[in-house]
Amino acid sequence: MKITWLGHSAFRIETNAAKILIDPFLTHNPSFAGQDIKQVASGITHILLTHGHGDHVGDTISLARETGAVVLANADLAAWLGSKGVERIEVGNTGGTVSLGSFTATFTNALHSSAQITEDGVSHCLGNPNGLMLHFDDEASLLHMGDTDIFSDMALLNELHQPDIGIVPIGDRFTMGGAVAALACRRYFNFKTAIPCHYGTFPIIDQTPEKFVSGMEGSKMQVKAPKQGETLSL
Repeated sequence: MKITWLGHSAFRIETNAAKILIDPFLTHNPSFAGQDIKQVASGITHILLTHGHGDHVGDTISLARETGAVVLANADLAAWLGSKGVERIEVGNTGGTVSLGSFTATFTNALHSSAQITEDGVSHCLGNPNGLMLHFDDEASLLHMGDTDIFSDMALLNELHQPDIGIVPIGDRFTMGGAVAALACRRYFNFKTAIPCHYGTFPIIDQTPEKFVSGMEGSKMQVKAPKQGETLSL
């Protein structure tokens, strides 16, 4: 499996059978500057969304139109995307699992919000926020937590799904900060690899993963904090 951090919470996941973008916030993402959208979107088969905020939906509509990729989103967000012309949509909601060919995606809980103020100045509620638990046929399992705070039922997520790889928001202010994120990983999960995200994008969130890395010291989990645009092979 190849995992490329595109900045913020956006990732490209490549397996033998699928090429996936998660939360493809690219065009207006300061952390994505210097990267090539066409290259990042090349060959994608799926776009997966954790929730409806603009810094996660990002370029979904244009990329779906250009590539024909299947978009996975919660029911309310999916309906809104459909009204914008997205045609290939898989719908689910918290607790549900969707089969996407060579992998499944389960909508897990997240403590956050999910709305978008559109050009008409109206705030549209776009369902509940989620994490996404991905199980692949022949690859490591992966949990993208979405945007969230710590919560004790993370222990149930680990019991149910036993994720090998965790993508963890650490930037504070809008999600848990690095120290709390490290506590969440150490107390509730047994990841083989933890990858921090949702930091360094805007001045008002933490700029480095240092608090998370420090909080994970002594853990058996391997922490990988790639540079924007860097690809990890796991």
